[in-house]
Amino acid sequence: MISCRMKVTTTLATSRTPDGALLLLQEHDGQHYLKVGGVQLMSTNASSSEQMMAEISCSSLRPKPRILIGGLGFGFTLKRVLELVPADAIVEVAELLPEIVQWNREFLREVNGQLLDDPRVVIRIGDVFDPISRCGKDRYDAILLDVDNSPDPLVQKGNARLYQRRGLELVKSALNPKGRVVYWSANRDDDFAHSLKRVFSKVDCISAKAYPKAKRFTHTLFVADRE
Repeated sequence: MISCRMKVTTTLATSRTPDGALLLLQEHDGQHYLKVGGVQLMSTNASSSEQMMAEISCSSLRPKPRILIGGLGFGFTLKRVLELVPADAIVEVAELLPEIVQWNREFLREVNGQLLDDPRVVIRIGDVFDPISRCGKDRYDAILLDVDNSPDPLVQKGNARLYQRRGLELVKSALNPKGRVVYWSANRDDDFAHSLKRVFSKVDCISAKAYPKAKRFTHTLFVADRE
């Protein structure tokens, strides 16, 4: 007689977002998943587009680059950035939810959590909008924004300002000349692409796969360069 056991989904930790939505870290069959308000935001088995985001952002950096990553997630973007940048780089990671940082250290250390101890990494607990709007002369060579599922609809309403005209202008001001910003999105948004083109002279929309063997390109990377 063959015994067929269903694999159990385990909830490792829970919290609440600033909007009050339930935040869940779950494990199933060796993979981890992050859900907000019942919507899956990310998983450890679908990180190809996050890594591609890092590769596009770091393709032409100047010496001693300064990089800002908005959203730690499961650390796959951070991992790829650290593989690409030199030892004297500064990589700031702005994460709104302290629980995400804690969970990376506690539950996801063997995934990418150990990268938080890399001497190039600076963790900032708070909204990525803050360092963008207050950077002054300390500008960035690359900004990577993966803070929501898409420009529209948003999972977190507070992220709207990052995608609005004023937010785009602040992002541009926070970049060094020849700097680059990349926005991650779960879908293609032509309205957002048009908004970017009103602020940046060079904009590309690049389709990306969620995982290497995926048949379809389901994610979009919005790339904008400051001249």
